[in-house]
Amino acid sequence: MSKSNAMLAPQAPADVSLTRDDMSFIAKLVYEQAGIVIREHKEAMTRGRLARRVKALGLGSVSEYCAYLKTPQAADEIPELINAVTTNHTSFFRERHHFDHLRKDVLPKLVQERSARRGRIRIWCSASSSGEEPYSIAAVSRDVLGARSDIDFRILATDIDTDILAKAETALYPVDQFERLPSDIKPLLKIEAHGRGEARISDDLRRMIAFKRLNLIERWPMTGPFDVIFCRNVFIYFDTQTKASILDRFVALLSPGGFLYLGHSESLPQPHPQLRLIGRTIYERLP
Repeated sequence: MSKSNAMLAPQAPADVSLTRDDMSFIAKLVYEQAGIVIREHKEAMTRGRLARRVKALGLGSVSEYCAYLKTPQAADEIPELINAVTTNHTSFFRERHHFDHLRKDVLPKLVQERSARRGRIRIWCSASSSGEEPYSIAAVSRDVLGARSDIDFRILATDIDTDILAKAETALYPVDQFERLPSDIKPLLKIEAHGRGEARISDDLRRMIAFKRLNLIERWPMTGPFDVIFCRNVFIYFDTQTKASILDRFVALLSPGGFLYLGHSESLPQPHPQLRLIGRTIYERLP
């Protein structure tokens, strides 16, 4: 075969088989870096997601990829690995009872308290994914706040996945995501047509949110206090010790009387002396 023909020859497909040693190495690395537990029944999913990184780097196998991750040159690849293995499934107003509670019970009281002294309200969405959750928070908050300017209101939206944060910041979504919403809350999400089949969240909602990358098991730069913290469908990826540690840090940043929202299938790793359950996966910090 001539040199030119060899250059045109198709590359052999990468070997994406995942040995037990490779799986153990990846699981240990992800746990150390992000606190996320990859369980054995997730092996097929993990293999598929690692295959994308193998292809992106032009490597020949998952084993080669694991070997590369052990080198100093792989420092920039660690965030890409975390991006690859994290799951980002969400929707607007998912677990609606939380947003109803925020809109009807929490925000009106906060507005009444803070407007008298031109105070501030802070909400933290700690696993913002592709943005549907923080934009839903912004939508109900704008509905309560209206056009008033006597309150300093901000939403912090964080996630470990840099790719998904970039998507969230575009505020662009398929139109059918909005069309599926119940008629009574659809108007709250102010959208603007943007190209074919897409719509963008309006500027006034986008300006309420600051998106930042944050690894929950690392140091947190913010000092709080927060009036509300959303941490939904995150604890399911952590072991009991990691959940307990993060929970203590959440409580330390919550204002007395503030609220913590967990996901529908989650609970506290153990009863917390400063939290009381007041509704379905809704916890209030005691004074």
